[in-house]
Amino acid sequence: MEKLVNPQETIRILQKYNVKFQKKYGQNFLIDGRVLEKIIDAAEIGSDDFVLEIGPGIGTMTQYLAEAAGRVCAVEIDAKLIPILQETLAAYDNVTVLHQDIMKLDLKELAERENGGRPIKVVANLPYYITTPIIMGLFEKDVPLESLTVMVQKEVADRMQVGPGTKDYGALSLAVQYYAKPYIVANVPPNCFIPRPAVGSAVIRLTRYEQPPVAVKDPAFMFRLIRASFNQRRKTLQNGLKNSSELQIPKEAVAAALETMGLPQSVRGEALDLAQFAQLADLLLGGNF
Repeated sequence: MEKLVNPQETIRILQKYNVKFQKKYGQNFLIDGRVLEKIIDAAEIGSDDFVLEIGPGIGTMTQYLAEAAGRVCAVEIDAKLIPILQETLAAYDNVTVLHQDIMKLDLKELAERENGGRPIKVVANLPYYITTPIIMGLFEKDVPLESLTVMVQKEVADRMQVGPGTKDYGALSLAVQYYAKPYIVANVPPNCFIPRPAVGSAVIRLTRYEQPPVAVKDPAFMFRLIRASFNQRRKTLQNGLKNSSELQIPKEAVAAALETMGLPQSVRGEALDLAQFAQLADLLLGGNF
């Protein structure tokens, strides 16, 4: 069959199966071959790779992945799209389609079973409403990952790669940069999709670190600090931590830690980089001022 990247073929398939777009699943189907080629190139997909695709939709990107990768596992939550995928991917014997919720799937076990526990590559056009939980779930559940190359809302991609002092800098920036090196591959306008989304998109590659770029005694505690620091980002770091329901840290302890770090008492969380949050976490946890 003709590739789905051809808009006429996409429309034909959608009409044949009377597809009603599911807003709850963030369904927008890519129809630009140049973008697909950039995704495949950026992900560095080769014939030895096992690729996990999250949300294949009707199989547009899956077709490209199947031609580049050794094996592809496509996980789709919408039962109505499974018969379509069976048709559009019929020519590819290296693709497995799973009708599953990616948030409930044991991806560590999947990687062990399908790829012998070796690092996998994740490629996806992620639903915007659940982008962050999916990405953080992949990192935090110790899934063996080499990289994630994903299409996300442009402002989310921007937040993942920025540093301190910028308006987009926040808890997501720090969380992503603890686990991976972010690189924006391409910006993708709404006219590259059917139906057109209301916002711009971007492809971002997150290359997983073998070891985090900073050492910290308790990463979970550090991330609680980070979340508390940005929950009230216009407040000083001291007040943000004091007001947090997750933490019970006296303001005096924070003041002493900041003094040890050579930071002013008026500093806000948005001014600290990842290494400084790691140092702050270690100081507060150990009481070593």
